[in-house]
Amino acid sequence: MNETAKRWPLPPAMQAALGEARKAAEVGEVPVGAVVVKDGAVIASAHNAPRAMKDPTAHAEMLAIRRAAQVLDDERLTGCDLYVTLEPCPMCAGAIAHARIARVYYGASDPKGGAVEHGCRTFEQATCLHRPEVYPGIGETEAAELLRGFFRERR
Repeated sequence: MNETAKRWPLPPAMQAALGEARKAAEVGEVPVGAVVVKDGAVIASAHNAPRAMKDPTAHAEMLAIRRAAQVLDDERLTGCDLYVTLEPCPMCAGAIAHARIARVYYGASDPKGGAVEHGCRTFEQATCLHRPEVYPGIGETEAAELLRGFFRERR
């Protein structure tokens, strides 16, 4: 676990992302939640919804990024932070880069599907147009337990 995550209370934005993840679990979606923050205020939030929306791109990050772009009336989310409960996948990492999100805070690592510290490591590629600051392990324990509990119930 990230040492910082052990010492400090969870930021309100990560608490909100965890709340979104719980909403996802309640409706049978993989419990991942995301929020976009601008100038200290949450401007968009979402949880995974691929099953409900019949859309394989309806990951929490994608939905939150789309909503934030609508709120700001801009495809660039310059100066925005993304809080997400699980390490972003390649699709979401690409969207984060294209949106020019400044900082990404995530909870649980995803050795199988993640693309930040695992897999293709999107932000480290020479072809990546924008590299956000990345802060892993924020809310890691809570996020990982939500995921473990969700999949344990389905086995």
